[in-house]
Amino acid sequence: MRSSRFLCWRRVLGGGGVVFALLALPGCSTLPGAPTSAPAWADEAGCHAWLARLDDAVATAQVADAEAERIAGFAGLRVDRTGMALRDEARQSDAAFAAWVQRAAALDDAARAAEIANLPAAALGPAGAVEASARTHDCRHRAVQQLLAPSAQPLRAALLERATVPARYSTAGRALGLYPLVRWPFFAGVQGWQKQHAAEMARWATQPPRLHRVGPAAATRAREQPPPWPPATDALGLPQPTPAHAAQLFAWHAPVFEIEALGSPDRFGALAWPEAGPPRVDTAAPVVYQRLSHTRVGGLWLLQLSYTLWFPERPASSAFDLLAGALDGVVLRLTLDEHGQPLLLDTIHACGCYHLFFPAATLRPRDGGPRFEEWLFAPAPLPPLAPAQRLVVRLASATHYVMGLQTLPRATLAAETYTLQPEEALRSLPTPSGRRSLYGPDGLVAGTERGERVLFWPMGIASAGAMRQWGHHATAFVGQRHFDEADLIDRRFEPARP
Repeated sequence: MRSSRFLCWRRVLGGGGVVFALLALPGCSTLPGAPTSAPAWADEAGCHAWLARLDDAVATAQVADAEAERIAGFAGLRVDRTGMALRDEARQSDAAFAAWVQRAAALDDAARAAEIANLPAAALGPAGAVEASARTHDCRHRAVQQLLAPSAQPLRAALLERATVPARYSTAGRALGLYPLVRWPFFAGVQGWQKQHAAEMARWATQPPRLHRVGPAAATRAREQPPPWPPATDALGLPQPTPAHAAQLFAWHAPVFEIEALGSPDRFGALAWPEAGPPRVDTAAPVVYQRLSHTRVGGLWLLQLSYTLWFPERPASSAFDLLAGALDGVVLRLTLDEHGQPLLLDTIHACGCYHLFFPAATLRPRDGGPRFEEWLFAPAPLPPLAPAQRLVVRLASATHYVMGLQTLPRATLAAETYTLQPEEALRSLPTPSGRRSLYGPDGLVAGTERGERVLFWPMGIASAGAMRQWGHHATAFVGQRHFDEADLIDRRFEPARP
């Protein structure tokens, strides 16, 4: 019998026999407990009902994870910009499609794990986090098996068509802000900053200030060995190192940081939620957060290693500093070529601002790039790195701008060391009363708003200057550019001529 407490409707797609349902329970904030007989989610209809109830509880508690996009009509799968770029590969064979679906399922698994962990105990009810995770895993597995069946061809086409990620720019905001007109003074401001920053980097290269050196803890180990290469690739062509192999790669390539440390805002560390207010940074034990990703260059998918530092704040330089605020993240991403050698380092702040490119000698900028938008700012090359050397990244005080790259012998000891932790941990951090993601459902970090958003909104970027989650980094005010675009490097660089 149909319950009066909820509304359920179904939609059959393409004659494939798969039913997509949306179910909501108005006023219900808890999930059902374990059944006394056969699991209620052990069939298709039960899975639809369970996932819809879970989504409703997540939305009510405002703990949705925004890193990857949900795919309309395909509960249990999500997509990022790499997945969107891989759709053509997924159409080529059953093995490639299976790898694509498994990847989409893994994205959903990571997101829902964080969402379930962050749900308050009252919302979980008698189900509990362990039971909720088990049900969700079973339903996702059922959905994946359904899509891999030979009869699911119409569904596959619909899935790949819907697997898109929106631009992190508001077209309406740009229209209301008269973007075609105001872009010109903004572009002049960007060019002015780039010119000034390049001059500051040149000054640091010859007359650096006093710097505090922080190196990876792995560097203290005797006789470091380079990790094996290459990693295995999947049916989509993505390099897929094992967790142990990935840990070796991160440790081997982890940079040394030389920081113009003039005060507490220049010490980085682990993030945590206090009883009230924005997240705080525990600087007692320095931590760098790591993430593995991929990019496509010259038709090949390459591995990328990201290292993110979090500082307590960007302190105000004056009473009218619109760029100051709580927390300041710096993201450094190293792209490895097909031989496992550093190809390019690019870096942003966690707001998506200050995107710099440092290409190796094997790359050169492509000719014919757009002249009047933020296309490519490459103020210096990536220095050549011998196996016995480690990359050094220099950061300015307060602004935490990247001021240059150097190299050091691996045997050089730092005054202080940092440990590496997975960036995944930031999606569910402990709080005094439970757990909470660093990021909100909109992908932004609450409490890190900057005054610049009042002036920069015509550029179409939500809360310009605020720290944000992976997948939400728009890195150009003039034009459009996303940090996680699969072809970001390929569109801007080409192999250097001998």
